[in-house]
Amino acid sequence: MKTVQISLNSIDKVKSFVNEISKFDFDFDLISGRYVIDAKSIMGIFSLDLSKPIDLKIHTEQDEDAIMNAIKPYLI
Repeated sequence: MKTVQISLNSIDKVKSFVNEISKFDFDFDLISGRYVIDAKSIMGIFSLDLSKPIDLKIHTEQDEDAIMNAIKPYLI
Protein backbone atom coordinates (compact mmCIF):
# COMPACT_ATOMS: atom_id res chain seq x y z
CA MET A 1 0.00 0.00 0.00
CA LYS A 2 1.28 3.44 -0.92
CA THR A 3 0.01 6.99 -0.36
CA VAL A 4 0.82 9.95 -2.62
CA GLN A 5 -0.48 13.51 -2.85
CA ILE A 6 -2.34 14.58 -5.98
CA SER A 7 -4.05 17.69 -7.27
CA LEU A 8 -7.38 17.55 -9.10
CA ASN A 9 -8.13 21.25 -9.48
CA SER A 10 -10.25 21.14 -12.67
CA ILE A 11 -13.16 19.16 -14.08
CA ASP A 12 -11.02 17.87 -16.95
CA LYS A 13 -8.35 16.63 -14.53
CA VAL A 14 -10.98 14.76 -12.50
CA LYS A 15 -12.41 13.07 -15.60
CA SER A 16 -9.03 12.03 -16.98
CA PHE A 17 -7.84 10.87 -13.53
CA VAL A 18 -10.88 8.60 -13.08
CA ASN A 19 -10.44 7.23 -16.63
CA GLU A 20 -6.77 6.41 -15.92
CA ILE A 21 -7.21 4.66 -12.59
CA SER A 22 -10.34 2.81 -13.71
CA LYS A 23 -8.07 0.78 -16.01
CA PHE A 24 -6.64 -0.94 -12.91
CA ASP A 25 -8.47 -3.64 -10.93
CA PHE A 26 -7.09 -2.40 -7.61
CA ASP A 27 -8.75 -0.23 -4.98
CA PHE A 28 -7.85 3.45 -4.73
CA ASP A 29 -9.07 5.81 -1.99
CA LEU A 30 -8.95 9.59 -1.88
CA ILE A 31 -8.51 11.07 1.59
CA SER A 32 -9.29 14.70 2.32
CA GLY A 33 -9.49 15.60 6.00
CA ARG A 34 -11.83 13.09 7.60
CA TYR A 35 -13.44 12.04 4.32
CA VAL A 36 -12.41 8.86 2.51
CA ILE A 37 -14.00 8.16 -0.88
CA ASP A 38 -13.53 5.71 -3.73
CA ALA A 39 -11.12 7.35 -6.18
CA LYS A 40 -13.00 5.80 -9.12
CA SER A 41 -16.18 7.71 -8.22
CA ILE A 42 -16.51 11.00 -10.09
CA MET A 43 -19.42 12.09 -7.90
CA GLY A 44 -17.42 11.25 -4.77
CA ILE A 45 -14.45 13.29 -5.97
CA PHE A 46 -16.65 16.33 -6.60
CA SER A 47 -17.82 16.15 -2.96
CA LEU A 48 -14.24 16.93 -1.83
CA ASP A 49 -12.50 20.30 -1.55
CA LEU A 50 -10.52 20.19 -4.80
CA SER A 51 -8.67 23.44 -4.12
CA LYS A 52 -6.32 21.57 -1.76
CA PRO A 53 -4.01 18.58 -2.34
CA ILE A 54 -5.65 15.19 -1.77
CA ASP A 55 -4.03 11.98 -0.53
CA LEU A 56 -4.39 9.01 -2.88
CA LYS A 57 -4.05 5.63 -1.16
CA ILE A 58 -3.15 2.80 -3.54
CA HIS A 59 -4.17 -0.60 -2.17
CA THR A 60 -1.69 -2.82 -4.00
CA GLU A 61 1.99 -3.52 -4.42
CA GLN A 62 1.54 -4.94 -7.93
CA ASP A 63 2.05 -2.89 -11.11
CA GLU A 64 3.31 0.04 -9.03
CA ASP A 65 5.36 1.44 -11.92
CA ALA A 66 2.36 1.35 -14.28
CA ILE A 67 0.14 3.04 -11.70
CA MET A 68 2.71 5.75 -10.95
CA ASN A 69 3.12 6.45 -14.68
CA ALA A 70 -0.66 6.70 -15.10
CA ILE A 71 -1.06 9.20 -12.23
CA LYS A 72 2.13 11.19 -12.94
CA PRO A 73 0.25 14.25 -14.35
CA TYR A 74 -1.69 14.58 -11.06
CA LEU A 75 1.17 14.19 -8.58
CA ILE A 76 2.29 17.17 -6.56
